[in-house]
Amino acid sequence: MITRNKQPKITLVGAGPGDPDLLTVKGLKAIQKADVVLYDALVGKEILDYIPKSAIRIYVGKRANDHRYSQEEINEMMVRYACLHGHVVRLKGGDSFVFGRGHEELSFAMDHDIEVAIIPGISSCIAVPELQQVPLTCRGVNESFWVLTGTTKAGVLSKDIALAAESSATVVILMGLKKIREIAKVFRKNGKGELPAMVVQNGSTNQERAALGTINSIECEVQKKKISTPAIIVIGEVVGLHPELKSELRACLNFH
Repeated sequence: MITRNKQPKITLVGAGPGDPDLLTVKGLKAIQKADVVLYDALVGKEILDYIPKSAIRIYVGKRANDHRYSQEEINEMMVRYACLHGHVVRLKGGDSFVFGRGHEELSFAMDHDIEVAIIPGISSCIAVPELQQVPLTCRGVNESFWVLTGTTKAGVLSKDIALAAESSATVVILMGLKKIREIAKVFRKNGKGELPAMVVQNGSTNQERAALGTINSIECEVQKKKISTPAIIVIGEVVGLHPELKSELRACLNFH
């Protein structure tokens, strides 16, 4: 039903890493007041259940090899539905501004003089390592962390990964699982074959699975555990603080 009397509005909502309980209260309130929701593949069903039955819901894909609509088409849809129906919620996993193209959507809406609200989401780059009891920073271990995309727009490995591999920072790589062999090669080139590494699939959800090892072993561990996308890669000395790796280290020390 077209409701032309409603003021057009778009709200960009980050749905968090997957666990519905990690959706923010403000995000929940926006979803419950939506007239239209455009949602991505990584938004869990439990969160979609919060959408009002009267609202129009549209799946727009945005998973690797499943781009149901182009970004340009999504931008146009947001504006069109806002003009026709009122409040459009653009709902996506994690945070809209961490490799979520949220600023592109914000700019497009503002160019069409539509009010835009932004509701941050908990990014998987922080939440998933933390839920594995791995801190991104730890006093005496590291002083910073990098968050990188594994694949650029051109489909090649980001050059920033080589820069990150030269540092002592924790390196979190999103959308990089299919390039894990290339990533490991970059770190080995910097003499970091024994650096702890972790890959986590479906972080924060009931389907969460993790592979632990070092740069030298992580690809084999991923294959052994049958880890697939969506997954994040965490590399750095802090990964050695994971309970399983700490237990292995204690056992090794006790043995000797």
